Amino acid sequence: MSDKIRWGILSTANIGRGRVIPAIHQSNNGQVAAVASRNLEKAQAFATATNIPTAYGSYEALIEDPNIDAIYIPVPNSEHAEWSIRCAEASKATLCEKPLASNATEAQRIVDAFAARQVLFAEAFMYRFHPQTTHVKQMLADGAIGDLQTISATFTFPLRSEENIRLSKTLAGGAVMDVGCYCINVMRLMTGEEPIQAKAVARLGVQTEVDESLAGTLIFPSGVVGHFDCSLRAQRVHTYDLRGTEGRILVEEAFVPTAESATKIRVWQGDRYQEITTPPINQYTLMVEDFADALLSNRPPRFKPQDAVANMQVIDALLASARGKE
Repeated sequence: MSDKIRWGILSTANIGRGRVIPAIHQSNNGQVAAVASRNLEKAQAFATATNIPTAYGSYEALIEDPNIDAIYIPVPNSEHAEWSIRCAEASKATLCEKPLASNATEAQRIVDAFAARQVLFAEAFMYRFHPQTTHVKQMLADGAIGDLQTISATFTFPLRSEENIRLSKTLAGGAVMDVGCYCINVMRLMTGEEPIQAKAVARLGVQTEVDESLAGTLIFPSGVVGHFDCSLRAQRVHTYDLRGTEGRILVEEAFVPTAESATKIRVWQGDRYQEITTPPINQYTLMVEDFADALLSNRPPRFKPQDAVANMQVIDALLASARGKE
């Protein structure tokens, strides 16, 4: 392996085209070497459009390519387990899109498959690599707002097509799987704890049968109360709000800020108010660079794979609650 890892992209999903592939192209320690689709012509057209030198007409061919060092998986949620485990069996370092699987049981199978073979694996929660996220986490650790009491979070956006895979029950779609997972993750990240209670209500689509909008409440061992809402039908908002005994931190562009715009952390400490600005940065590039560095340096990923299983366990509990199956 040289000083740059050679990435293979498993599928021609939009998140790869619009976000992750450009991020790898911009990275200092990676290059996109190949892409795979179940249709060779589709893969070739995608490769031409995204400046990728090699196209494969099957996922298996990509996984078997000895010139590929790492694989990025953005297939539908329901297929994460199958293809992640196949990558593990081929000893391919893998970055898999969130949420990790259809449920926590599948997620644990994935993590165990990579651990058994000592192969690098990570979940692609890119917002965790943004400097504003790490800055907020440090502020909490430094006691900037006293003892944390409540966290609220929101991630909503309106789908433009009824054919979108996020509305497919078979493909493990739904609001909490697609965007609510961020709200859950940031609450767990900021508290450093796993919730001991999880309750939710949801509006299930009559035709889709998935949670198109969901609101949830989490109680953490320290006493922190977390509440969030997510939706595939509401105006685009992605924010979280931390309130402590001595202040408040509000992040209004929390999960998917654009790489071209600065972000702002709003902080209240008693009567004092300040705004902390982070210059424009591509959080996807930071994520893929960190993964590549872990592979090149033979170190663990920044966030443990087991964290992805824990996030799925909370999702499972919330969906069970929303469906009255607690």
